[in-house]
Amino acid sequence: MKLAQIFKDFEEKLIVQGEEAESLSFVYRSLKNLSFTDFVFTLQQEATEEEKQFVEEIYKKLAAHIPAQYIIGHAEFFGMQLKVDERVLIPRLETEELVELILAENLKDNLKVLDIGTGSGAIALALAKNRPDWSVTAADISQEALDLSLENANAQNLNLSFIKSDCFSEISAKYDIIVSNPPYISRADEVEVGLNVLHSEPHLALFADEDGLAIYRRIAEDSKDYLNDGGKIYLEIGYKQGQSVPALFMENFPEKRVRTLKDQFGQDRMVVIDDGEN
Repeated sequence: MKLAQIFKDFEEKLIVQGEEAESLSFVYRSLKNLSFTDFVFTLQQEATEEEKQFVEEIYKKLAAHIPAQYIIGHAEFFGMQLKVDERVLIPRLETEELVELILAENLKDNLKVLDIGTGSGAIALALAKNRPDWSVTAADISQEALDLSLENANAQNLNLSFIKSDCFSEISAKYDIIVSNPPYISRADEVEVGLNVLHSEPHLALFADEDGLAIYRRIAEDSKDYLNDGGKIYLEIGYKQGQSVPALFMENFPEKRVRTLKDQFGQDRMVVIDDGEN
């Protein structure tokens, strides 16, 4: 039997399991380090029993709702290959837009940045890599997440500060930029979360109380003590939070401008609190 038929059979089973069929070829190509052209050529070959078992093992993991990035051990983010596993969320494409916005709107040198809930370190590392003159601190409540983000920093040869902190609990300095992509999914919206996310990614980094607003409220109420004059706050939000999150910051920062920005898919995705100079 040709490898193409084996893929077809397992892809159909994946769809039944509620997973994306394309994940099978993505994982296979990544683990085999094959280009797309080489993969297409390989599909036309007669499959050995060993090859069939290899594909089946990938299928079993995907059918068990293990994300493809966890299986291959890394995810791409802002031109970097970051290690990911069950300790952290997989970086999303939408979060790259938040990084792009921060870089575009902040051209000054030597800024101090705090990333709250850094997870894999994606945001903090992307900012540090693209603005090596900035002083970036990555904070997270999870020591396991910090351990992984430190691994990623070392792999990228980037020098960051890491602090184990529940929001601002262990923070003492002041910053020019505070950024966060916190847990923001309401438990009521759990049905909207993909099975591979729900079963494998850390719930501590996914769900928040108060209909997903709990961490935003803490940042809104406490961040004033940790912002330098003219400081800015950048947040990623859930698509339903384009009014509720800004309202929290308008209440706590009446003197600042609060913007809600959409992502490339037209969904409310970012909230920015600043002095209105951009």
